[in-house]
Amino acid sequence: MQQQIDKLKEEIESAQLKAKDSLEQFRLKFISKKGELAELFTQLRDVAPEDRKSVGALLNTLKNEAEARFFAAAKEMEEARLSDVPAPDDLTLPPVANTLGARHPISIVRHQIVQIFRRIGFSLADGPEIEDDWHNFSALNFPPDHPAREMQDTFFIGKDPEVLLRTHTSTVQVRIMENQKPPIRAIMPGRVYRNEAISARAHCLFHQVEGLYIDKSVSFFDLKQTLYYFVQEMFGKDISVRFRPSYFPFTEPSAEMDISCLICKGKGCNICKYSGWVEIGGAGMVDPNVLANAGIDPTIYTGFAFGMGIERITMLKYQIKDLRLFTENDVRFLRQFQGVNN
Repeated sequence: MQQQIDKLKEEIESAQLKAKDSLEQFRLKFISKKGELAELFTQLRDVAPEDRKSVGALLNTLKNEAEARFFAAAKEMEEARLSDVPAPDDLTLPPVANTLGARHPISIVRHQIVQIFRRIGFSLADGPEIEDDWHNFSALNFPPDHPAREMQDTFFIGKDPEVLLRTHTSTVQVRIMENQKPPIRAIMPGRVYRNEAISARAHCLFHQVEGLYIDKSVSFFDLKQTLYYFVQEMFGKDISVRFRPSYFPFTEPSAEMDISCLICKGKGCNICKYSGWVEIGGAGMVDPNVLANAGIDPTIYTGFAFGMGIERITMLKYQIKDLRLFTENDVRFLRQFQGVNN
């Protein structure tokens, strides 16, 4: 092995690192995990036990020398590249005029949603993104250690389990009920956070809009008609809608609302999981426990609540197939929304 080490040492010291190609070849041969140095480290187990320490020290020294040469050459190339950038001929020339940008598609659709619900009497509400356990879970009928808490992977702040990034905008509903007497009719759009793997259909940061209506004699019929109105205003009169029974700790009975997939026209795609239907939100009648937790008498008042993902609605409206485009800030994508009416 000593001969192999000496040979590699000579090659490292004599390598000509004057171009990007030679630098990359040097990295692959001597520094990468599949390079010749890495191969010698794997052969170290075959060395006699009494010699392993000294041979290992030689290999580490050789590895350090190779890395030092590589990074020094890379730095030298970068400095040379920067020094070759020509200065402008006339520093007194005015800058290139800024061009008008476009509103982000999430902002466009958020505004459209707000305007649709405002036309039927819903006010706009907002709340903090850093929340406590009471407003995010307990007041919404999530008892401690209840399995329903596992439905949402939460980002906790520090070591305090009472402080977290809100997982839904239902927290704003609780704050409204605590501070306002019925009748209540409000929507609350905002940013929420969940510890989810980022993919074409999911993200750890996204936007929701939730609605709340509390008064005397509010029924599930009122909820369905409100959501039918929203879907037709947002997507058109010909859209198909269906409700499916579901479960949410803060509503009873609960349902999920699907619309026919506008991207594949019902034929099946990755967005609708090849079913022809896309879920756009959940809804239900506010659980009496939630009303009581917020100081509202459930024997007098009833109400409904609903929640939708703004990204999901934007994807359907503009036939966008990858959720990640909303956060990559690619100007080629964003420029497509110039001139879109808000």
